[in-house]
Amino acid sequence: PVAEPVLGDMERALLLDAFDSGWISAGGTYNKKLEEDFSSYCDMAYGSTVSNGTVALHLAVRALDLVSGDEVIVPNFNGIYGAYALLYEGVTPVPVDAEYGTWNIDTQLIEEKITPKTKAIMVVHLYGHPCNMNPILELAKKYNLYIIEDAAEAHGAEYNGRKAGSFGDVSTFSFFSNKIITSGEGGIVLTNDAEIYKKVEYFKNQCFHLDGPRNFIHEDIGYNYRLTNLQSAIAYAQFLQIDKLVDARITINKKYREMLQDIEGISFQDEREYAKNVFWMTGIIIDSKKAGFTRNQLEDHLARNNIQTRRLFVGMDRQPVLKKYDYFFEDSFPVSDILADNGLYLPTSSLLTDSNINRITETIKELI
Repeated sequence: PVAEPVLGDMERALLLDAFDSGWISAGGTYNKKLEEDFSSYCDMAYGSTVSNGTVALHLAVRALDLVSGDEVIVPNFNGIYGAYALLYEGVTPVPVDAEYGTWNIDTQLIEEKITPKTKAIMVVHLYGHPCNMNPILELAKKYNLYIIEDAAEAHGAEYNGRKAGSFGDVSTFSFFSNKIITSGEGGIVLTNDAEIYKKVEYFKNQCFHLDGPRNFIHEDIGYNYRLTNLQSAIAYAQFLQIDKLVDARITINKKYREMLQDIEGISFQDEREYAKNVFWMTGIIIDSKKAGFTRNQLEDHLARNNIQTRRLFVGMDRQPVLKKYDYFFEDSFPVSDILADNGLYLPTSSLLTDSNINRITETIKELI
């Protein structure tokens, strides 16, 4: 499997404790523990658990009062999820190409995309490598823009010693089953702004008044984006082991690099001097001219040997859904194209053993 979850005795114990408490839906002690301790870990004042990472991004858009006609800078090379969050509110995503080494948004290309309609920059720490935040922070200050920080893949990652998730006006994480910390489905929204936090809490809970009686009077369109106490118990058990889970991902990436270093035409994601890359997934790029095989051939070969892989993301400019809703991008995105057409990631569960990695790398070598 490409991302088998790590579930053990602690997860089982806390899940049963939540079950026995009777608090099986929202509320309960584990939601509160997760919110308080995870936000503190990221050096943020407030945390609000939610049902998944995509709705975390949607709540970020709602809490910042972004509306139809506004524009938000986004990485072109990314999953569709951030764009979805904007499209739910009619906000226009403005894509910027990636830099080749880190695969993150190219900070040198952002400023030329800023217009009077631009309200925010959405940064995404892709595959565990934090974005180069200083230039982004400077642009946000210069143009009075919000920063929406998507750290779904970057639990424990750091930029100049500062945790991913600590830079945004609103920051979001995912606890999906393939993430470093998981609750099956789930996520969390972080912020240092008390008013933004109150809006997230308000909108995620059907727009019931936060401090008033539950009299079933609603003044805004709300959502049921709550996380259950059962799921939070699992995620909290994972959080208590975060250093071990992160270290395992880093060690796995190191071993892959060592075992594949002699194969010409296979390259890995960079780790820049400012970054602690947690390598959520070990991704590779195949240069077919040097390697002698294509990404698709490697993908098929591994599948025939019962080794699961996933391709890297496809650029926003190539997404049919955006074209369907009349978002057309005239620019070219050459780095996004290279990554999308030549990249995949290998099995990277924190459970992966040396013998697993050896079998995977030896199977890759069979194609040479």
